[in-house]
Amino acid sequence: MTIKDTPEEWGIRATSTPFVGGKTSVRTDDVVMPDGSVVTRDYQVHPGSVAVLALDEEDRVLLIRQYRHPVRQRLWEIPAGLLDVPGENPLHAAQRELYEEAHVKAEDWRVLTDVYTTPGGCDESVRIFLARGLSEAVGERFAAEHEETDMEHARMPVDELVRGVLAGELHNSCLVVGVLSLVAARQEDGLDALRPAEAPWPARPFASAR
Repeated sequence: MTIKDTPEEWGIRATSTPFVGGKTSVRTDDVVMPDGSVVTRDYQVHPGSVAVLALDEEDRVLLIRQYRHPVRQRLWEIPAGLLDVPGENPLHAAQRELYEEAHVKAEDWRVLTDVYTTPGGCDESVRIFLARGLSEAVGERFAAEHEETDMEHARMPVDELVRGVLAGELHNSCLVVGVLSLVAARQEDGLDALRPAEAPWPARPFASAR
């Protein structure tokens, strides 16, 4: 038996979009169940995101800390952002986010993992990259606004982050998934065996830069 997620789409009798926001919307579908009944499902429609686990030469992860209003907490996270342009190359988006949020560039990029954040209520898919060979970016720093104006930065050892995740002290999904995936990848075939930076992403198809 192969344990692998597979595409599937159940029938939809009706659909509507009762809310449209600046970046996301809410869709209501009347979905046909296996027994023939029809059930209403509401979910957030999301453009998708990228996140960057940036690992320096001292085996520390680059972190940012900012306020997240929906959960009323200031969270430690890894750099991340929306795929603002339909079909945007996720590698380019990740490089942009690392530059804007940390003013850092990286020489080596690989796909660490792809994850649906909350598939029961949102179609958001996130591609988490591993970035190595870090250095300070050239040019002016990105002008921060809103929650980013008092953003904090830090670099923490991988082992310390694993401890924080398992102790229930760190909660951001991209940070948790990214750090634990990093540890798992090292225990398997190593980081150099990870997928290339432009590996196909069926959840959010994109045009290759090549």
